[in-house]
Amino acid sequence: MSGKLYGVGLGPGDPDLMTLRAARAIAEADVVAYHSARHGRSIARSIAAGHIREDHIEERLMYPLTVEATDHPGGYRGALDDFYEEASALLAAHLDAGRTVAVLAEGDPLFYGSYQHMHKRLAHRFDTEVIPGVTSVSAAAARLGEPLCEAEEVLTIIPGTLPEDELTARLAATDSAVVMKLGRTFPTVRRALERAGRAEDARYVERATMAGERTGALTDIDPASVPYFSVAVLPSRIDAVTPRARERGEVVVVGTGPAGAPWLTPESRGALVNADDLVGYTTYLDRVPALRPGQRRHGSDNKVESERAEFALELARRGRRVAVVSGGDPGVFAMATAVLEVASEARYTDVPVRVLPGVTAANAAAAAAGAPLGHDYATISLSDRLKPWEVIAERLRAAAAADLVLALYNPGSRSRTHQVAAARELLLTLRSPETPVVVARDVGGPEQSVRVVTLKTLEPSEVDMRTLLLIGSSQTVAVERGDGRTIAWTPRRYPESPRG
Repeated sequence: MSGKLYGVGLGPGDPDLMTLRAARAIAEADVVAYHSARHGRSIARSIAAGHIREDHIEERLMYPLTVEATDHPGGYRGALDDFYEEASALLAAHLDAGRTVAVLAEGDPLFYGSYQHMHKRLAHRFDTEVIPGVTSVSAAAARLGEPLCEAEEVLTIIPGTLPEDELTARLAATDSAVVMKLGRTFPTVRRALERAGRAEDARYVERATMAGERTGALTDIDPASVPYFSVAVLPSRIDAVTPRARERGEVVVVGTGPAGAPWLTPESRGALVNADDLVGYTTYLDRVPALRPGQRRHGSDNKVESERAEFALELARRGRRVAVVSGGDPGVFAMATAVLEVASEARYTDVPVRVLPGVTAANAAAAAAGAPLGHDYATISLSDRLKPWEVIAERLRAAAAADLVLALYNPGSRSRTHQVAAARELLLTLRSPETPVVVARDVGGPEQSVRVVTLKTLEPSEVDMRTLLLIGSSQTVAVERGDGRTIAWTPRRYPESPRG
């Protein structure tokens, strides 16, 4: 009969944090195996040393390399794959001989552990039991004495070996985080935390529960002193209800996309999480989920953009981090212009202002309909609240004469009912009645409706403020697919003019 394979989690380093089941599994084993670097020392063995008997058969699974270069034809990954195959074959020979094998693993065997490579190669062939262990994540939080996450907070575990941009995006978008595998990656991780606006919240834990343990603020750590067995921790923010005192805050104008949370970029989500105050039109604020206690919300009517911008800048002057929430992209018929206009006044020129992009309604509608914006296009607002209708009409004529696809924002509202009909009649003098028109309403929302009609069949009474219109050019094509859906697209090639 074959022997049994144990994947034994040993916990983070302190032998007293081994579980009773781990100790029994080692006692039941004939063979104790553990990974080590080429120097031969094994942290896993040192943790379990008090449970290893003289009659145990010990198998040291020595890595051929750690981080150095290799001339293996398969590169670093190929060299390790060969090593795991050889190590698994060695253990399989013991198991085939009827011996019970305990593979020691720091932390938890299936959490960034070397044992998992043995498990994937052997568990389908032999009776196997995995014994969980206390992870370095839990140990780090315990040694810091700070909660990792509470209530609806999201905890993200991130390897520090990711590219800096990816680290930044993930750190910006989460509530709590633990970054593993520091060592040589520490400078990159620190820069990512700074770019994500989270460095001042970050904690550092080195060799948790082991000899040489060190904890502290991450920003105080010398990068040259950081070993591999260390982690960066962003603890729970539930109790961080009072913002740190600052001489000067900042204003970040954030685009939420056309329909809220699913359309937020990681950078925008991070800005919203980090803000002390959220300022915006109430409808757009309602799209932002509750982020953390202590964060203040200041909602207002849609027609007080300048007042809203001034309010946000005043908060920033008092040291608050303010996110001005805008629908879609804040720079497209939205709040960025209002904020920057007020921020250009002499009294606010020292207040930092940033604008973060969002998915604008035209791009969302185009994607839902196919690719009608595949060639040159013009974006025009039909609202005559801030500019006369004569200017709008002239721009419609010019764009139509240039054969541009038109993205028409703000086509109608309760108080504006004539613009769509007027625009349709004007365009019919310059475009074919069969021109495809995308009528996109509430894109990304629960009442999403995207239809492709023609210019002659466009019904103005069906268009409201939540609708965006995409008027095709002479080249735009509408095609009915096999599923009954009509898609629209504009070719990237434009026909050449006849040559004389």
